[in-house]
Amino acid sequence: MQMVLLTALGVGGATVIGAIIGFAFKNISHKFADIVMAFAADVMLSAAVLGLIVPSVEFGGKYGLIITVLGIFTGAVALNLVDKLVPHLHKLAGADLEPHQSSRLSKVLLFVTAIAIHNLPEGIAAGVGFGSGNTTQALVIAGGIALQNIPEGMVIIAPMLSAGVKPRKTFLLASLTGLIEILGTLIGYFAVSIASAILPFALAFAGGTMLYVISDEMIPETHAHGSQRGATYALLAGFCIMLITDTLLG
Repeated sequence: MQMVLLTALGVGGATVIGAIIGFAFKNISHKFADIVMAFAADVMLSAAVLGLIVPSVEFGGKYGLIITVLGIFTGAVALNLVDKLVPHLHKLAGADLEPHQSSRLSKVLLFVTAIAIHNLPEGIAAGVGFGSGNTTQALVIAGGIALQNIPEGMVIIAPMLSAGVKPRKTFLLASLTGLIEILGTLIGYFAVSIASAILPFALAFAGGTMLYVISDEMIPETHAHGSQRGATYALLAGFCIMLITDTLLG
């Protein structure tokens, strides 16, 4: 349990770290952010497949493959429904702010709310990973999510400051999005601990949400600002590092 708590704090704290970087370097280039995001995308992709989806098939027994496929699509559809209600990074981060302060503030708060809502299933994925009993893989999953949270925390800061939000409140709002992820991690862990029978489906569901985020948001975002070549190599680097890690620790 102590490891889960530390992991939850680490996953949520990564957003805070990103926010601090956002304050320190308000004009971080898209190229740098895209490379970090692409690297995180493949770490998350490998973690989703090796740490969530493959164990889901193994724990599901006779019907493991069916349960896993259903879980993956259920997770993706659930996040798709959330997307329809609240747009995420690639839909709001580059939006032109209205000249009126109130309109700008409304857009920025919607942007922050979108990040917070999307952080909940990511946190659940980190928590569910511990249900497989493979602590190493669970930590890799959480590490991939945490790595993705750093640039996400970075991009929250500048829009809020430009909309007139005070620095202290800006930092508190950015931190709140990280707290949501801590809550999600604990929900995922306790859910599979209380009802181990749902573990195969929960693992696949979490994997499906991660695959959806990677394909729908992270990879398109990394290719949207002319830095696709660097982002592609960063993605390949992430894959190779995960492959080496899994081979050495497997």
